[in-house]
Amino acid sequence: MAAPAPTPPAKGFPAEGRCNYYVEKKKRFCRMVVAAGKRFCGEHAAAAEEENARKRILCPLDPKHTVYEDQLAKHLKKCNSREKPKPDFFIQDINAGLKDETEIPEQLVPISSLSEDQLENLIKKLRKASEGLNSTLKDHIMSHPVLHDALNDPRNGDSATKHLKQQASILGNIEKLNLLGPRRCFVEFGAGKGKLSHWVDIALKDAEKVHFILVEKVSTRFKVDGKHRKKNSVFERVQIDIQHLCLSKIPVLREGKLPVVGIGKHLCGVATDLALRCLVETYAASYEERNEEPLAKRIKNDQTEKEINTLAMEGNEKNVPEKWTPVAGIVIALCCHHRCEWRHYVGKEYFRALGLGGAEFHYFQRMSSWATCGMRKTSFEASAITSKRKDNQNYESEEHDNGGYGITDDNTDSLPGLLTIEEKKKIGHLCKLLIDQGRIQYLQQKGFNPALQYYTDPLVSLENVLLTALPIHPSSPEITA
Repeated sequence: MAAPAPTPPAKGFPAEGRCNYYVEKKKRFCRMVVAAGKRFCGEHAAAAEEENARKRILCPLDPKHTVYEDQLAKHLKKCNSREKPKPDFFIQDINAGLKDETEIPEQLVPISSLSEDQLENLIKKLRKASEGLNSTLKDHIMSHPVLHDALNDPRNGDSATKHLKQQASILGNIEKLNLLGPRRCFVEFGAGKGKLSHWVDIALKDAEKVHFILVEKVSTRFKVDGKHRKKNSVFERVQIDIQHLCLSKIPVLREGKLPVVGIGKHLCGVATDLALRCLVETYAASYEERNEEPLAKRIKNDQTEKEINTLAMEGNEKNVPEKWTPVAGIVIALCCHHRCEWRHYVGKEYFRALGLGGAEFHYFQRMSSWATCGMRKTSFEASAITSKRKDNQNYESEEHDNGGYGITDDNTDSLPGLLTIEEKKKIGHLCKLLIDQGRIQYLQQKGFNPALQYYTDPLVSLENVLLTALPIHPSSPEITA
């Protein structure tokens, strides 16, 4: 009689050719492929005492991975987390706001820990500060013919359609502002895969002298940059945090020949403030410093015959503006106000004029997430969504609206008082509006004519506000010709 087969352990068996190390935290075996003749992967060999002669230690540059101790020196030279040489356009904190230690609140507790009186006082300050602000924005939901086929592609899923509708509307608004044309440089902040620039380039067709600078602080997979090989447009990807980006040091902009159009789709929280300061403050200032030639002469030297004739009809040099900015316009879809930071916020002066400071700003930016609390799922569903996104390598990281679920660090479901979901949503929208109004005033002071509008349906994205700005004094005669 044959002996009975051994009973498999409750943990099961590792897959063939995979690591035999059981990961207790994940309740499963490691899924890494092992080398021929080995039972464990390199990561778990030490833990399983497979190779007692060699010890694995945490990488000092990034403790998320380990390395053999005897190979540490070699590893540090090629580790992806090593500090790389800084490019010329990196200037530490050039776009960061001034750090005023006296304005940093000493003790800030979660909103859920505030008493009823404290919360009521904050809401009163918010409503008083928001008096007179128009909380109903105009609808500028647009489209563009270059996205017609993509929008009607039956192979699109809900997520792809959602992004295409937003890109189409942003592109339509860029065109409406007369910013879609030749001889300019489009700087896409928070570019991700670069899809917004992709559609701008297609819409421009064979326009001459078009340059794209795609700014993203992390390495991005599945980029679309390589699809553009036209002679008349150039794509340049810049991996840097906007906080340290000096546009005037980028070679194509060093000569100041191309007006800049700043664009972005869902530019997350603090990144919006950094991008605005990068464009209208540090870049404009550095441009003025390195241009010593009289403005009227410089513009005349750069004009084509057609442009000179156009100006002649309008009064020639009498109509050349006294002030000039190298920024032709700004079109940014706003996002994630709860990730704003007081130090980098461009609207500090606006808040101070209202009698508000860093403490109020902190709570208002946290409360801004209430604008999406009507779409909140249960904690179990939210956890499942977060877990699924971490496991899905194709998740589009450039979308920052949390899928409309408004998941934040604060437990807003256990707030003191009797605030209903609808009341919380209204307060959240007021917080967003107040923060954006500070940005509007900042742009006005810098010589721009800014505006806020809805650019997509809230069913497409709850983060549906577009910030646009055109210089009061045009950046170049060719923009207005």
